[in-house]
Amino acid sequence: MFSPAPDWNDFAMSRRFWPLYGLRITTPRLELALPDGDVLDELAAVAADGVHDEASMPFSVPWTDGSPRDRARATFQHVLGTVAEWRPEKWTLSLAVRCGGKTVGRQDFMTDGFPVTREGETGSWLGLAHQGRGIGTEMRAAVLHLAFAGLGARHVTSAAMTDNPRSLRVSEKLGYRPDGLLVESVRGEARTVLRLRLSREDWEAHRTVPVEMAGLEPCRELFGV
Repeated sequence: MFSPAPDWNDFAMSRRFWPLYGLRITTPRLELALPDGDVLDELAAVAADGVHDEASMPFSVPWTDGSPRDRARATFQHVLGTVAEWRPEKWTLSLAVRCGGKTVGRQDFMTDGFPVTREGETGSWLGLAHQGRGIGTEMRAAVLHLAFAGLGARHVTSAAMTDNPRSLRVSEKLGYRPDGLLVESVRGEARTVLRLRLSREDWEAHRTVPVEMAGLEPCRELFGV
């Protein structure tokens, strides 16, 4: 069960010293924000309930192996770790995705050297109960808007297993192009990963989701831009 949606304004003190808590990205159905308090608990609960069929592993790092409690704790530690380890030259923005007042998944945007390269990578997951509704495409479109329109990115990359058609379809719809293959060891097996790259020009040509941002200006120093 989800707890009642918290009032984002409860975190005014957090925003004072860590303005990323005030950043909001919205689409017609979604709100993306750095989770704190009850929202982080909700996000951990969504992970505990499962994000993919246990017979498969769509991630290079199999963080979803283990018990529901393990998945919840891994989610909790990941988000807090991104805040603790943040530096303007290397950071991971890990956003909770909310739809209709419920937390449904997580959308990350990560980079190393963004002030110089103007390039970052997306990663995400969505709770099993919320898949198949186009939310994955919409939340990726939201963070791409932040990257290109908000932060001036030149390219954004992503990657997916070649046997993960849902993720590859999201990238295709948003304009990513194939950028080579690599082989990784996952659960003791060789898995082929397709790298993907999205240029600013291709992003602009494939934009279909209206996106709005709020609270970005106080965060620019932290993003290194």
